[in-house]
Amino acid sequence: MLSFEDQYLDVLHNIETGIMRVYRTQPDLVDFDVENALSALIRLYTADMQGRTFDPPKLNSLAQAVYSSVRVMCEWRLGRTKISLGESDEELPQPEPIRIDEIIACLKRIRKSVQRWNKKGGRRGYLTGVERFIP
Repeated sequence: MLSFEDQYLDVLHNIETGIMRVYRTQPDLVDFDVENALSALIRLYTADMQGRTFDPPKLNSLAQAVYSSVRVMCEWRLGRTKISLGESDEELPQPEPIRIDEIIACLKRIRKSVQRWNKKGGRRGYLTGVERFIP
């Protein structure tokens, strides 16, 4: 049987790509901002799954940038939006949509990774650890 990471490797990679896009343009980003953004997204998708409304989170500008970037990836994986390639209008092929509970599980898995790597490597332990794996 496949491990969680093997089963959802592409989704986890997509979410971490969203995080790295922000980190590469905002070098002041720290793991704490990433964790706050992921927690807000978990609350958003939990409310969505339960049919509740969700007030926009109050995040600092760096966490808000991560929240927005990762949300685009999540919405794409849920089949709710399309993503264009760079400057062109060409769209990335739409993957098979996944369920909201699967997105929540992936966000929780990455948040756990952020917490673990932050303890080991300090303020940017997660970010510097993941950076080498995400082009």
